[in-house]
Amino acid sequence: MRWIWIDKFIDFQSGKRAVAVKNVTLAEEHLHDHFPGFPVMPECLMIEAMAQTAGILVGEARAFKEKVILAKIQKAVFFDFVRPGDSIQLEAAIESISPEAAGTHGRITREDHLIAEIDLIFSHIDQNLAGVSFPRENFVFDNGTFQSLLREFTSAGRDSGQEAKGVHG
Repeated sequence: MRWIWIDKFIDFQSGKRAVAVKNVTLAEEHLHDHFPGFPVMPECLMIEAMAQTAGILVGEARAFKEKVILAKIQKAVFFDFVRPGDSIQLEAAIESISPEAAGTHGRITREDHLIAEIDLIFSHIDQNLAGVSFPRENFVFDNGTFQSLLREFTSAGRDSGQEAKGVHG
């Protein structure tokens, strides 16, 4: 089972920037234990939501031909809580990309209020220097779940007369 921590994309600029939305609800079981009486979205899950947003951006930049994995959390600074009923936006931008890796800068906001800044480094593991070959199964983009979020965004853009520029699909 994969947990998906983003609900939809609202902006996607191939190779540059992506913005996703996550609606936090009390129906999410993890909120009942974190913390009882004062439920908040755990910071580690906000990092994971950013990794999913930025990872799709990085994967799409190379037409999902690379096996992209989160290699390092460069920075994660939190300024506020996220509570049930909040709708957060996750904005990821590619700062650098090479055959071996990519660096991203991310911001999480709630109605223009900064919640977190998260900088991540992703590895294109087929381009690793050790020459190790990795099997295709069990990589996040191979089952199509995450790619379907992007397809829904591009389809919505076409249906409403907007053109989704630069998105492979």
